[in-house]
Amino acid sequence: MRKKFRVKLVRISGNGKTGPIPVSTSEMSSCAETCPFLTVCYASFGHTRMHWIKVTERGVTWDEFCDQVAALPAGQLWRHNEAGDLPAVHGRIHRGMLRELIAANKKRNKRGFTYTHHKLTPENVATLHEANTGGFTINVSCETVEQVDLARRMGLPAVITTDEPVAPGAMTPEGHPIRRCPAELSDEITCSNCGICARPGRVSVIAFYAHGPGAKRIKESIFRVRAAQAEHGVDR
Repeated sequence: MRKKFRVKLVRISGNGKTGPIPVSTSEMSSCAETCPFLTVCYASFGHTRMHWIKVTERGVTWDEFCDQVAALPAGQLWRHNEAGDLPAVHGRIHRGMLRELIAANKKRNKRGFTYTHHKLTPENVATLHEANTGGFTINVSCETVEQVDLARRMGLPAVITTDEPVAPGAMTPEGHPIRRCPAELSDEITCSNCGICARPGRVSVIAFYAHGPGAKRIKESIFRVRAAQAEHGVDR
């Protein structure tokens, strides 16, 4: 898998939301098959999709990618996976490959962060803990407040995609405060001057309001997740 897995790192992102920080993209096959947004996320449309296809076809190897991360400036804030997810085999996050990325990020104390939709199996939870305690922040991507509470009970930082804007003072059933992504509230705020998602020990759960070309379908997916949760219980 190591030799076949493809990634691309852009040193200065042109993404208006992230700002001019390094941003990576992993090949399409990295996305978790259980992700409810697998075919409707923003990366599946337009320019981002075309870029994503090229990464899958012509990105660098994992070893080359880790070398690029290791060479980033000291203390650099950077986002892993503008599109894509962590390398995994049949849903199990590849711990060896992730450890190499953690080590690369740790050189000169870079501040890498990302998000994952891979399932919270005991093995994956242990791997996510290793990353978050090792200086590379991995947020659990959720679609319901109950999923958020599950992730937080496991000691993991969480974010949530919502189908409506989050009201000030919103909280999960277990009392975790929900804060809308600051970059969605001000054109002057980007990941480059915020960095809250790179803080694994933060109290807040960061909320992203469904937007872009696939917003309607994303909201429909959230509705289906809620319906399945009501019938079968929380699954993440």
